[in-house]
Amino acid sequence: MTMAAVQLSPAAYERLKAEFDDLTTRGRIDVANKIERAREEGDLKENAGYHAAKDEQGHMEGRIRQLEHLLENAEIVEGAFIYTVVYEGDSEDDAERYLIGNMEEQVEGADVISASSPLGTVLDGAEAGATITYEAPNGALTVTVLRVEQA
Repeated sequence: MTMAAVQLSPAAYERLKAEFDDLTTRGRIDVANKIERAREEGDLKENAGYHAAKDEQGHMEGRIRQLEHLLENAEIVEGAFIYTVVYEGDSEDDAERYLIGNMEEQVEGADVISASSPLGTVLDGAEAGATITYEAPNGALTVTVLRVEQA
C-alpha cells in the first residue's frame, strides 16, 4: 500500500526542507554537546541537565522523522487558495480567512484547514458570493464566501 501524497506549496516544502537540514546538522550537534556537557557533571541519575538534553534529543528526532516523511511523500502543488468567509449572523468585520491545505502551511492572516474537514470540503472550489451550509460537529453552519484569492 502506498502512502498518500502530502500536498505542500513550494514555500512550505522549502521551509520544511530548511528545518530538516538544520535539525539534522546543527540541531544534532547542539544536542550532542549538551548531553556531553551534562555527562561531565557526574551522576546521571540525578542530573536534570542530562535528562532535559535527552528529552530534547527525543523530541528533535521525532520532528526529524516527521519532516522526513513529509518531504519524502510531498507533492508540490501550486495554486492554493485563501477563502475569506463570514458566518451567518456575523458582520463582515468578523470575516475569517482560511487556506485549505496541509497543517504545515503558513500564511500570514489565514488559518489553515484540511481539505477533508467539513468546512474545507464545501469551500474547495467555491466562488465569491456563494452561500454554503455545512454540517459541523456542533450542528449546521452557513457561511458566505466574500473573496477567493490565490495564496
